[in-house]
Amino acid sequence: MTFTLPDLPYAYDALEPHIDAQTMEIHHSKHHQGYVNKLNAALEGTDYAEKSIEELLQSIDILPENIRTAVKNNGGGHRNHSFFRKIMSPEKTEPSEEFKKVIAGSFGGMDAFKKTFADVAAGVFGSGWAWVIKKHDDLEIVTTPNQNNPLMNGDRAVLGIDVWEHAYYLKHQNKRPDYIESFWNLINRDQVEENFTSKF
Repeated sequence: MTFTLPDLPYAYDALEPHIDAQTMEIHHSKHHQGYVNKLNAALEGTDYAEKSIEELLQSIDILPENIRTAVKNNGGGHRNHSFFRKIMSPEKTEPSEEFKKVIAGSFGGMDAFKKTFADVAAGVFGSGWAWVIKKHDDLEIVTTPNQNNPLMNGDRAVLGIDVWEHAYYLKHQNKRPDYIESFWNLINRDQVEENFTSKF
């Protein structure tokens, strides 16, 4: 299997004014493409080249040492960014009543959920991600450093935000909380709910 850069499901400028077109283009065509290229190079000629990205990340601790770090960093980067693009949309969507009940049961309500998620994401030190993961039939908020993915810990994400500075710096500079606040305008609630019910 050779991994490829997925097409964006929208134009580079589709998420403006929340995420600017230049940031989207650089993030997608440079950063994400770089992860794909380095992942393919690390796997070339190995028995792991035919594995899916999910299989690779779920078995990260038992991969050979000579490819483990490259798969963690670049495979994680590829999976994280592919996931991130899909959970954003220029179209406004609302969570279903059923999913609102899940949020209420896990966090006490939408406002409490948004505040907790924003606080956790803003508090990530350096580069990393904040995630909402599924635990049984509830939701939890966790963080991962660098390009680590929840699959590496046996968890499944339903929502995530990239808080590496390259994801937001051109527009928001050092104001990460402003970027996080803008992110709420972009969430594809249908995709999030599909993530909640799907295997990965």
